[in-house]
Amino acid sequence: MRTRSIVWMSAIVASLAWPALAGPPYVTDDAEPTETGHFENYLFTEGTRVDGAFSGPATGVEINYGAFEDTQVSLSLPFNPNPGAGGMGVVWAPLGGGVKYRFIEEDEEGWRPQVAFYPQIFFPVGSATHTSPTTELFPIWIQKSWGPWTTFGGGGYTNNPGSGNRDFANYGWAITRHLTDNLQLGVELFGLSRDSASDRAGTAAGFGWVYDFSEQWHLVGSLNAAVHNPQADGFSFNIAAKWTI
Repeated sequence: MRTRSIVWMSAIVASLAWPALAGPPYVTDDAEPTETGHFENYLFTEGTRVDGAFSGPATGVEINYGAFEDTQVSLSLPFNPNPGAGGMGVVWAPLGGGVKYRFIEEDEEGWRPQVAFYPQIFFPVGSATHTSPTTELFPIWIQKSWGPWTTFGGGGYTNNPGSGNRDFANYGWAITRHLTDNLQLGVELFGLSRDSASDRAGTAAGFGWVYDFSEQWHLVGSLNAAVHNPQADGFSFNIAAKWTI
């Protein structure tokens, strides 16, 4: 599956300010682009609890289009970039876009995975323009499937300008399984290095699901919790309606 993402889905867990455009419902992305000539869209909502304070829920839409063979273009649009005090958009409400290019095809009979490069850029909007920089992400994603099992992951480098900010590395890995023709479950581990002079590196674990009502309509979601970063008792959620055209 493919972002938030829902999103990278702004899964901000234990100070993990991870923007949208991921492999919904996972924070970790996969290497598979949207099928050429088709759309894969998400209407999502998400929220985060860090240090006892709840941020959200935030809503938005992500649009993915298979523009060419092995090439996907993506756009993520927040619906509430300035929801008021305590709202997620006050801190981080990115308008994001990117291009995923798969440069290695999977060998379905052997061990070779598919591999993609997915550069993205995120622009803060609303009140976040006063506190958050424009950032660029440069990751490599790998994916391999065996029967009902799929595993994917990778990571990259994020350019994070601004006073006190640090460029940082982000990573993630997920494994999913189709339990039935309609239901897929999965788990992931993801994190990032320090993104500011005052922050710490963080790691979180998550559980996700995808339920297919039909070939066109799907319900996806995930729950994530901090497993490394003693400053925060963080967890996040995201849920989205996915439709394909």
